[in-house]
Amino acid sequence: MRLRLFGFTLIELMVVIFIIAILAGVAIPLMKIRLDRSKWTEANAAAGLIRNAVKTTYFQNNTAISGSMDDPENQAALSITATDLTGTYFVPGDYQIVSVNDDGMAVITVTGSLSNAPEGSRTLALDGSWE
Repeated sequence: MRLRLFGFTLIELMVVIFIIAILAGVAIPLMKIRLDRSKWTEANAAAGLIRNAVKTTYFQNNTAISGSMDDPENQAALSITATDLTGTYFVPGDYQIVSVNDDGMAVITVTGSLSNAPEGSRTLALDGSWE
């Protein structure tokens, strides 16, 4: 009488592990891209707040504000507090008003300084796009 063993061979298990490794190798970089994109959303919202405050100040006082948002004078001039710009990934010092045109539109550069912030820097251009 022949004894029959049931189960998976070593080759079958190795093939399954290989397939899972390939799927993980593709999925992990895609998830990192999406995670960074969601982190930049926080910066986009705060930069929009700054841009609106700069435009309002420009038309009310005919003054163009520029410089770091870490400066208390800039915060006071724009009626923005440090807590308005402090988030999970970005702090007030990460926002820099680069220039303001004749229409009161500001160009704002954001560079994350916290350890969990996304890498690099982005600029909110005059047309509202991120560069």
